[in-house]
Amino acid sequence: MTPRTIVYPTSANPPTWGHADIMMRASKKFDRLLWVVAVNPKKSNAEFSTAEKMQMMESYVRYYKLPNVEVHHHEGAIIKFAEKHKADFLLRGLRNTSDFQMELELAAGNRGINKDIETICFFSKPHFATISSSLVRELAMLGERIDQYVMPSIAKQILDKFKK
Repeated sequence: MTPRTIVYPTSANPPTWGHADIMMRASKKFDRLLWVVAVNPKKSNAEFSTAEKMQMMESYVRYYKLPNVEVHHHEGAIIKFAEKHKADFLLRGLRNTSDFQMELELAAGNRGINKDIETICFFSKPHFATISSSLVRELAMLGERIDQYVMPSIAKQILDKFKK
């Protein structure tokens, strides 16, 4: 059987335990997972650079000890990245019905570009369903603890950034 590759794009700012959990679970189902910092021009509040986000994502990959996961970045249509890397699937995470509606529209758009690359969704575990990058940033700006939402080393990096 041909090895299966999946692309998991995220514009998370910063990536949380919820993002990492979906990445980790998918890595067990596919031969190769490309976890991609998707640069989203609609999100202008990027407190963290692409390099910082990639470093954070690599921390989660090391934490879970996943040799089949690679961290990348891409600007533009993620389906083009998937084509370039000969991916079979795109992975999206769903926390709630709002996520579902948005992901359904994205999947339809991607399918219009390439019908051979399927979009599949993993549901968040219930205890991750209310975590968002914006919640983490807001708590960090208030100087509150965020280590239950992100890896402790990443929490320190975030809190240090907002102290300045």
